[in-house]
Amino acid sequence: MLSGFFFIALTIGLTVYGQLVFKWQVDLAGQVPSGLTEQIGFILRLLLNPWVISSFAAAFLGSLTWMGALTQFDLSFAYPFMSLAYVVVMVFSYWLFNEPLTAPKVIGTLVVIFGLFIITRPG
Repeated sequence: MLSGFFFIALTIGLTVYGQLVFKWQVDLAGQVPSGLTEQIGFILRLLLNPWVISSFAAAFLGSLTWMGALTQFDLSFAYPFMSLAYVVVMVFSYWLFNEPLTAPKVIGTLVVIFGLFIITRPG
């Protein structure tokens, strides 16, 4: 069972990494150009960016660790833990990207955490 939680933690970590790196690189790339040719070049540059490739690799590895988690737990038990990725991304988005951390976001996040606590309690 401990290995199942380890797999869940790895899945969350890889998911968070991928989302943060993807946002960072998309922000650096700037606005999508208006012309079709420029749009294709824009997308190709992003797809060939090593950081973006690493975010795709993290998604793939996260899928593998998720498979490991599902060998240990029922989906209905394991999947709610993925909501923790939202919590971690929100905190890092505030810290790294200066995104607003509003009262509704904080309250909603506390509701998510409380909901996770309720869902994972034994029957």
